[in-house]
Amino acid sequence: MRNVTETLSHRWQDVVNLLVGVWLIAAPWVLGFTGESMAAWNAWILGAIVAVAAAAALLAFHEWEEWVSAVVGLWLIVSPWVLGFTALAAATWNAVVAGVVIGGLAVWAIYDARRQPATAR
Repeated sequence: MRNVTETLSHRWQDVVNLLVGVWLIAAPWVLGFTGESMAAWNAWILGAIVAVAAAAALLAFHEWEEWVSAVVGLWLIVSPWVLGFTALAAATWNAVVAGVVIGGLAVWAIYDARRQPATAR
């Protein structure tokens, strides 16, 4: 039990990213943009990718998982303009805020991992 608690406290960024990934999957229903396929599928697919990458990082940390989340975060920030759903305020704000959170936490996790010796991960 101590290992689980220790891992969660050291890898808290991945816990938050896992929750944000789950939120992205639920957001089209909660925020009411399931009828807008580009915005909805963007949230569903990227939410699943972030949730899986964060869960994988919690099980056995590898830096590539964080880089995947960082790239997904960047895509989420620009996706409303690239995919053309900026007229949907809820979907746009959801994508941008989730992207900033996911990308920021992923970069933070990479920074933390590089400061720690490999045995502490």
